[in-house]
Amino acid sequence: MNYKDLRIIFMGTPEFAVASLQALVNEGCNVVGVVTAPDKPAGRGLQLTQSAVKKFAVENGLKILQPLKLKDPEFIQSLKELNADMQAVVAFRMLPEIVWNMPPMGTVNVHGSLLPQYRGAAPINWAIINGEKFTGVTTFKLQQAIDTGNILLQQKIEIGEDETAGELHNKMKLAGANLLMQTLRGLADGTVKERPQDNLTEDPAQLKHAPKIFTETCRIAWEKDVDSIHNLIRGLSPFPAAFTTLQDKVLKIYKSSKEPASHTHAAGTFLTDGKTFFKFACAGGYIHAHELQLEGKKRLTAEDFLRGFRA
Repeated sequence: MNYKDLRIIFMGTPEFAVASLQALVNEGCNVVGVVTAPDKPAGRGLQLTQSAVKKFAVENGLKILQPLKLKDPEFIQSLKELNADMQAVVAFRMLPEIVWNMPPMGTVNVHGSLLPQYRGAAPINWAIINGEKFTGVTTFKLQQAIDTGNILLQQKIEIGEDETAGELHNKMKLAGANLLMQTLRGLADGTVKERPQDNLTEDPAQLKHAPKIFTETCRIAWEKDVDSIHNLIRGLSPFPAAFTTLQDKVLKIYKSSKEPASHTHAAGTFLTDGKTFFKFACAGGYIHAHELQLEGKKRLTAEDFLRGFRA
C-alpha cells in the first residue's frame, strides 16, 4: 500500500503539532479530518482564539472537528463517517478507547522523548531539568495507559549544555514531523514493526517521568547546586519560566549561565556591579541571570534591567 492512499485523521493543538500536520500536507497525504481544541477566549479582550493547528487547517482547507468532549456521540459519529485508515496524534488530549481504537491501522502518537523514558505531559522540560545530555522523539501505537503503547520508530537528539526548552522544542517538532512521515511510510509498506516498551528497559525503577509542570516546580531553591538551578532555568524557558523573588516581587529568569566558585554568601543573595552582571549565590557557585523579567515589567537583558534597578 502507498502511504499517500491512507485516509488519515490528524489530532493536535499547539504549535509543536503544526510541523507534523504540515509534513503530511506537503507530502500529499490524504488528511480527511483535523481534530483540535475548541476556540478559547484569550487576551485582554477575551476574543475567541484558534489553536495553532486550527489556523493551519483553515489555511489549507482541511475539514476541522473541535469537540468539547471526546466521547460525545455526535463527535464519534463524525469520526466514523470519515472512514479513516489511521489516526496521527501530536500534542493532544488523552483519547478514550472508542476513539484511539477506531481506525483499522490504529492511532500513531508522536512523543517528545525516547520512550519508555519520560512518559507524561512535559518530556522536553523534564529532560533538561534533569540534566540529560540527549533525548529524542518516538512514534508509538496508542493503548489504554498513557504513553505505554508499542514503539514504532525513534530518533535520538542531543541536548546542548545551555540549550533551553524552547530551543529544544523547535528542533524536536521538526524531528517529530520527519519521524511521523517515516512511520507512515513504514506502516504502509510493512517495513515498520511494533516493539513492546517492556522489552526496552531492564529495570522499571530506572524510568524517569515527565509530569505536568506546576507553579512550585518553577520556584528556584537557591540552596541547591549551581548545575541543578541552571538546568531548571533553561528547562522552563521560555514558558512557564523559573522564578524567584526580588524586593517582594516575582522575578522570572529566562537565560542563565553558571559560575562555579567557593563563597560564603547566603543562598539567594544577589550580587551586581550595577552595570554588566546580576548574579545569585547558590551551592557551589553563582547563577548569572542574562535575561529576566520583574513582575509588571518587560523581559530584559541583564544590562537593560540594571539601568532601572535600584538595590
